[in-house]
Amino acid sequence: MVRYARLLKRGEEFLERWGLRQDGAPMSGRVSVVLPVVCGDGTRAALKLQDVDEETVGEGLALRTWGGDGVVRLLAEDAETGTLLLERLDEARPLAVVEDVIEATRILAGLLARLTAVPAPEGLRRLDGVVVGMFERLPAVLKSLEEEGADEADRRLLKDCAAAVGEVAGEPGDRLLHWDLHFENVLAAEREPWLVIDPKPLGGDPGFELLPALWNRFEEGRLARRFDLLTGVVGLERERARAWTLGRVLQNSLWRVEEGGGDGEALDAEQMAIARWLLGR
Repeated sequence: MVRYARLLKRGEEFLERWGLRQDGAPMSGRVSVVLPVVCGDGTRAALKLQDVDEETVGEGLALRTWGGDGVVRLLAEDAETGTLLLERLDEARPLAVVEDVIEATRILAGLLARLTAVPAPEGLRRLDGVVVGMFERLPAVLKSLEEEGADEADRRLLKDCAAAVGEVAGEPGDRLLHWDLHFENVLAAEREPWLVIDPKPLGGDPGFELLPALWNRFEEGRLARRFDLLTGVVGLERERARAWTLGRVLQNSLWRVEEGGGDGEALDAEQMAIARWLLGR
């Protein structure tokens, strides 16, 4: 609530600074607040208020680099505070409303192909550094899991994820990645049927992008078809994409353990299931 109130206060400042009129109730995300606004020329827009941190840094740079191609347009930015003025989309219609998960995956894959066709600009964090950090943190996480009595098979699974990503780590890639592209981060729009929002930008291999689209709506299954769609439409070599997706499971698992787990479980059961499927178990 303290963060929410502080961001709303910052919103008042930017409404005045950028000549905006609030046009609806605030919308609160996990780390941001979005105000629907109208610009001085009558343009409907969205004022995104957030702190600059490891996840949000570089968001404006990534949006400028994509230039609205498959992604929400950036209208103005205050880089110091991370405040963004964005094209208004339909927040009530995320891609998750498409009932057929295969059709939703097909749409997402097409957008992902467009985003990852763009080279990452200078100044963004890179996947090779992320991988080095994961390898450095893994021993402490494995020790913590052992002390907590976590299943030995799960600990071994994390080691196998690390071994898989180790095989491709020498070629981390140079594409501009979204890093959190799932069905809730694609919204209906007027300019195009669907546009991507909320990137956590990173430079690297597009194979590192696939896990969110498998984990989101996991309960609907059809993982093989979804994985084939993602790799095929984006044009990825399947084994490399498999290795990078296992690396993404590793990354999320490290975060989860370091932050104290969730739902009473040290590791996420759905992501563990995805890893076992990718490893043929």
